[in-house]
Amino acid sequence: MNVATAVKHDIANAALAAEGKKKIEWAERNMPVLAQIRERFEKEQPFKGIRISACMHVTTETANLMRALKAGGAELALCASNPLSTQDDTAAALVHEYGISVFARNAVDRDGYYSHINASLDIQPHLVFDDGCDLVNTLHTTRTELIDGIIGGCEETTTGVIRLSQMTKDGALKFPMIAVNDTDTKHMFDNRFGTGQSTLDAIFRSTNSLVAGKTFVVAGFGYCGKGVAERAKGMGADVIITEIDPTKALDALMQGYRVMPMTEAAKYGDIYVTVTGNRDVLREEHFKIMKDGAILSNAGHFDIEIDVAWLEKNAKTKNAKMRHQTDEYVMADGRRILLLAEGRLVNLGAAEGHPASVMDMSFSDQALTAEYLLKAAASLGAGLHEVPTEIDKEVARLKLESMGSTIDKLTPAQVKYLSSWDHGS
Repeated sequence: MNVATAVKHDIANAALAAEGKKKIEWAERNMPVLAQIRERFEKEQPFKGIRISACMHVTTETANLMRALKAGGAELALCASNPLSTQDDTAAALVHEYGISVFARNAVDRDGYYSHINASLDIQPHLVFDDGCDLVNTLHTTRTELIDGIIGGCEETTTGVIRLSQMTKDGALKFPMIAVNDTDTKHMFDNRFGTGQSTLDAIFRSTNSLVAGKTFVVAGFGYCGKGVAERAKGMGADVIITEIDPTKALDALMQGYRVMPMTEAAKYGDIYVTVTGNRDVLREEHFKIMKDGAILSNAGHFDIEIDVAWLEKNAKTKNAKMRHQTDEYVMADGRRILLLAEGRLVNLGAAEGHPASVMDMSFSDQALTAEYLLKAAASLGAGLHEVPTEIDKEVARLKLESMGSTIDKLTPAQVKYLSSWDHGS
């Protein structure tokens, strides 16, 4: 089937559509909660007449979210939130098999990246889905004429929530955005288990390194950092945590990890993963004291956590693509530093991102939150808001059910006890 003639698009290779469809259907097998939501959306049509622009990783899991929204009546335009994360076969399938506008090509340059964001906004959206806040930022800088038509939107990642929080604080955010990233069913599972597994997967694919016996440095001990540290420790690594937050650092220390500043950790690390959402976490002072053969990777959203520009400027030699998504920088003293996925989000730049079963929860949160926004946006006001608890709990309930598990229910006496204050001990 070829349904692309009805939708605008910019993709790399239409011939990949059939292969992409197979992969999308494979991911669907592990996304039973989203499949249930799509089935309901198809019957109820909550997005009929609604245009949605989405700036997200163009992967098979995202494809299934797009299918659910389209089933609910939405007109969609999808662009990529990271130049290296786009799966060209998935993009082709979305256009040619499912009739969804996609503007995404793997390894597109900066100009192409923003051209695609603007193309996705050309549909004059009512709702926006963002992963890193670049689409929302574009709306507030160069596409301000569209703001009055925006009902609201959802943000998928920690980095985007940080940026939206600052916009809210500064009074700059002009419409309601909901922090889907902050739901328990997102950050407790997607960030922790998804990032942990997919980051290690990317390191293996790129370097084929043995983790056991290595010193593994994780910068940042939020949910993503915890997931990476747990996976590395479980595979036999000596894990060091670097942090700026004393509470998180204490948590790491009491879980058995070594905790120290990066200026110390850089002397010992064999493998590094930055996952902070901030810039210049690995920089000149660290590069100068790293071991020969140190492996650097970033699992934060943007390619600013590792100072790649310094490496580009100061390395004596750069041996590009020594292996899959592995560039080697040779320093003046002969030490070699290996950079994975150009310092971009490694689990999508060098692997396939999170497993579909984890994204099932995150994208179910997205879908249900978008439906909620249509009803509640007028009462929310501009700024950053939380996902209603009942949506989060419903996604968890459906996920448990899909995995064949059930839980206890309160008895009437327990409900009465929990809702009263006059019972003594």
